[in-house]
Amino acid sequence: MTSTSLACSSGRYGGRLASLALALCLAAATLASVAAPAAAQENPFSWFTNLFQPAPQPGQLKRRPEIHRPARDYGAPRAKRAARSEEKRSRPVEAAEKHKEPTVPPSYFVAVLGDSLGQMLGQGLTEAFADRPDVAILHKGKDSSGLVRDDFYDWTKAVEELLASDEKINVAVIMIGSNDRQSLRDAQGGVLEPRTPQWNEAYGHRIETIAAMFRDKKIPLIWAGLPVMKSERLSTDASAFNDLYREYAGKGGAKYVDLWEAFATEGGAFSPTGPDVNGEIVKLRAADGVHFTKAGARKLAHFIEPDIRHNLDETIQQQSPESPAISAPAEANLPAEETQPGASEGEPPPPAPKPIAGPVLPLTGPVRAPGGELASRTPVAKGLPRQSLRQSEPQPGRADDFSWPRN
Repeated sequence: MTSTSLACSSGRYGGRLASLALALCLAAATLASVAAPAAAQENPFSWFTNLFQPAPQPGQLKRRPEIHRPARDYGAPRAKRAARSEEKRSRPVEAAEKHKEPTVPPSYFVAVLGDSLGQMLGQGLTEAFADRPDVAILHKGKDSSGLVRDDFYDWTKAVEELLASDEKINVAVIMIGSNDRQSLRDAQGGVLEPRTPQWNEAYGHRIETIAAMFRDKKIPLIWAGLPVMKSERLSTDASAFNDLYREYAGKGGAKYVDLWEAFATEGGAFSPTGPDVNGEIVKLRAADGVHFTKAGARKLAHFIEPDIRHNLDETIQQQSPESPAISAPAEANLPAEETQPGASEGEPPPPAPKPIAGPVLPLTGPVRAPGGELASRTPVAKGLPRQSLRQSEPQPGRADDFSWPRN
C-alpha cells in the first residue's frame, strides 16, 4: 500500500471519529441539561462542566417540589358567602352600638288602630316621633279589616279587650274604612246595602260605640278621615264615609281630622304626587290609588302629629310639679285705713312683705304726664311765626333788594 492510500484511509477514519466524538458530546450535553435544569438556568455553561462527570442514576434524580395551593371555595353556597359579608358589615355597627348612650324608656303611648291605611299611619307616626324615645307607637292595626265585616274581625270586641287589658294608652288614633264598601248585616241578621239610610245608621252606630268606649276610659281618640282616591267611585264612597265619621265620632267624644284636601289638587282631584313634609314634590300615593308611599305615610302623620304633641305637653305638665304663681303686690290690694294683721294698738305695724314682682306696666299704652294726664303738645303763640319771620327793610345793593335798577 502506498503512502497516498494510507493517508486517504486515515483521513476517512479520522473524519468518522470526529463525527462520533461530536455526537457523543451532544448526547452528553442533552443528558446534563435534563438532569440539572436548575443548574443550567443559573449557569449557561454548566453543560460543559457536567460533560466529564458521570451521569446520575435514575433513582438519584431530584424531583421538583410540589406546590400546594389552597383550593378556592367555588362550591360554597350563596347564603354562606352572604353571611360572611354581612358579618363584616355588622362589625362597625356593633362597635358603634356599644358606645351608644342608653335610651330613655317610653312613658307616653299612642295606640294606632285601623286597616291597612291605619297601619301606614302608624308607620308615619313612628318616623315622626323618632326623636322622642319617651313616646312609643303601639301598632294595633289589622290588614283587610273594617267596621262592616265583624265576622272577619270585630273591631268593637277588639277595642273592648284592648281597653280592658293592663296596656297603658295615653291617646288613640284610628283610620279605617277602605274595605267597607260592602253590605252589612245588622243585629237581626238582615243584609243592608251600602250607603242606604239603614246601612248608614247601623254603620254610624258602630263608629259611635267605639268612640264612646275610649271616652268612658278618658282616653282621647283621634279619628282620621279617608283621603281622595284614584277611582271616582271609591272617592265618592270615601267622601260619604267621612261625613259619617265626622258626625258619629263627634257624638262619641272623638276628634275628627279631615285629610281630603291634604292629598288632593286645588280642584279636589286625585294626584299621585304632591309636596311632602319638606315641601318637595314627590310621589305620595301607591299605584293602586288607595295606599301611600313612605313619604305619603309621613305626610299623613303630619296632620295627626299636632294633636298628639299637644296632649303630650299637657300630660308632661300635669306630671311635673307646678311652679309657684306670681302674685300682685300685697300693699296695692289693701285699703289705706286697714292695718296689717298682727299689729297691736300703739305699735308700728310690721313692714309689708316684699312682693315677688313689681307693678305691671303696659308697654303699648299711652304715655302719661307725672300728674296723670296724657302728654300733649305745648301750644304755640299765633304771632310767633310772623314775628320770627319779620325782617328789616331791604337796603339798596343787598341780596334781598329785588328792585329794578334805575338808569
